[in-house]
This record gives sequence, C-alpha cells and structure tokens, in this order.
Amino acid sequence: MSYKIVNLVASSSLGTTLDLYNLAAAIPDIEYEPEQFPGAIFKLKEPKVSLLLFKNGKIIISGAASENDIKAGIKKATKLISEIQKEVKVKNNFAYDIVNLVATSSLGKTVDLFQAAVTLDDIEYEPEQFPGAIIRLYSPKVTLLLFKNGKLICAGAKNENDIKKSILKVKKLLKDLKEV
Repeated sequence: MSYKIVNLVASSSLGTTLDLYNLAAAIPDIEYEPEQFPGAIFKLKEPKVSLLLFKNGKIIISGAASENDIKAGIKKATKLISEIQKEVKVKNNFAYDIVNLVATSSLGKTVDLFQAAVTLDDIEYEPEQFPGAIIRLYSPKVTLLLFKNGKLICAGAKNENDIKKSILKVKKLLKDLKEV
C-alpha cells in the first residue's frame, strides 16, 4: 500500500504575545486584516509553508511536506519576527504538535461510488455536489475522499499509522464491490 503525504499541519507556541499590526507593517510577507480574520497570515517561500500567527503567540503551520519543513518554517519565521519583537526568541527546537496529515493514495481499481454509498454505512455520495464519495471513519478518526478512478485523499490523520489503517479499512470495505 503506497501513499504520499501532501500536507502536514502543526500547532506551536512562541511563548509570548505578538504585536500583529507591527509585524504586518514591518514584514511584507505577513497579511493582517483583523476585520476578516483574528490572526495574521505569514507565507514563506522557502520552505513553502504558511503560518497563522495569533496575538497570544500561538501559531499554526500548514502546507509542509515533511516535519523538516515544519521545523525550518518555525525557525525562519521566529528569526524574522525576533528582529521586530525582541522578546521572541529563536530556538533550535520548538515543540509542536501535528494536528492533521493529508495524504493521497490509489486503490488501483475503479469504484462504483453509487453502489458503495448504497451498500456501505458512513459513505456520502452526492454527485451533483461533489464528484467523490466522502467516507468517515471513527477509528482512526479520519475522513477520506474516494473518487471513481480509485484515487483517495485521506485527511484528519494525526500520524502515518492513522493513514495506513484508514486506507486498509477502506480497501477492506470496498473489496466485495464490483469494479465499474
């Protein structure tokens, strides 16, 4: 069973409050529009990640392809932020929690999504709304998007083991369905 992780989302804290107005004024890659969203959006080009910065010092990192991207993104962002806000310290290791992994995979066969939705529980398929079926698993708590061509998108996993388990579960659920 092969899969590819395409996005990691992690949360962390800088341990101090942030002055989002001044940071947005001083760093061109930070967008801050408090009327629209309570945090600032900091887009880094290398590594290619986005960080949501909040006044309380919490940060959310998304778009990472690996944990190394998360670490490098936090380090680079804190270095730039510390030039404006001296109380933000640049550390070699920031604690972070991975809150979501998104992966892609393929079943290697076509799937009759209508038959799957009628036959199995916890599958939603409304082709007028979305071309894929939505499969909600509860153990592990993961959501998968399944397409007619057998491609899968797995979202909500907390670790790679969740991805593996969820893909195996879906394969098992669909094994008795005939191909299109």
